[in-house]
Amino acid sequence: MKLSFEFFLRYVGMLALGIGGAYWGYMIPDDGVSIENAVLFGVIGSLSGLIVTPYFTTRPARKVLSVFGRVSGESLFAGITGLVVGLLITALLSLPLSLLPDPIGKIAPFVTMLFFGYFGVSLFVMRQGDIMGLLSALSGRGGQGGSSSSWTNLNRNILLDTSVIIDGRVADIAKTGFLPGTLLIPRFVLNELQYVADSPDSMRRQRGRRGMEVLADLQKQPNLLVRISDINVEGVREVDDKLVVLAKQLQCPILTNDYNLNRVAEIQGVTILNINELANAVKSIVLPGEILRINIIQEGKEHGQGVGFMEDGTMVVVENGKEYIGEYRELNITKVLQTAAGRMIFGRVEEDKADKKKK
Repeated sequence: MKLSFEFFLRYVGMLALGIGGAYWGYMIPDDGVSIENAVLFGVIGSLSGLIVTPYFTTRPARKVLSVFGRVSGESLFAGITGLVVGLLITALLSLPLSLLPDPIGKIAPFVTMLFFGYFGVSLFVMRQGDIMGLLSALSGRGGQGGSSSSWTNLNRNILLDTSVIIDGRVADIAKTGFLPGTLLIPRFVLNELQYVADSPDSMRRQRGRRGMEVLADLQKQPNLLVRISDINVEGVREVDDKLVVLAKQLQCPILTNDYNLNRVAEIQGVTILNINELANAVKSIVLPGEILRINIIQEGKEHGQGVGFMEDGTMVVVENGKEYIGEYRELNITKVLQTAAGRMIFGRVEEDKADKKKK
């Protein structure tokens, strides 16, 4: 049986307060009832230790770790550096300040430590971008300009949504190096992915398992840092709401394909990286009047239409393409539409040219 650390501390606290209570009860001056007092106070001390020990040990520690867990590594490094610099300044000033007349000589070093410690942390956290840029330039990672954004781009966190993990394209994008930084996957996102993978519905189960495979592929990539974090947001139940709150706390973007999450996050000022928008942005640009050669593979929705697809997946609707299904034809592009679902291209087969080729 595995013994939890909290239960172990409860046990230690019970023993310590039980022994202390028994000793205190035994030492109370009372005629003939020292043993009874020892037993009574020992039992009270043991129960008190069993109940209150976590509130003085593990609970505060978890709270502190939770607070530090929501702070970005950049801010944490800058804060610790500022504290060290403030304490060094205090150490230099302590000797001359201690020579002042009492009581100023005794109080001044302590007040100076508080002031310079707080001032150092505040200053370094406020200017963390400039400090990281300077360190990046000195280490040769900032390029010729040594810009302050280089460190931020290389060390920022990017929160991953469940939808983008299931989608799978994030693995291919990450391999190209277009996602600088740490891909941060909160535990509640992983739990939701596991819930989808265990779904009784076969389609949802297949999508969830695909997401698990994508996540394993991301973790295997040597030049990509993927971190699963236990960071949680108290008082929020929905996964999307947790992601938005966490992104605001960490000051980092969310990588997602979810349209609703995209809109909600943008309203609250959270940066969104949408893979669908990226895919639309890198598709080939075709203008009306251009000639495009394409394979017409199926019938369209309207009468006489055919449908084909470009290499990047863009749908091409051929207005008179039904009779050319299964053939490669040159189209005259007539219209290009950009919709929320993506780009659609409309064209016509030049019938005179097609007839000549048939002949």
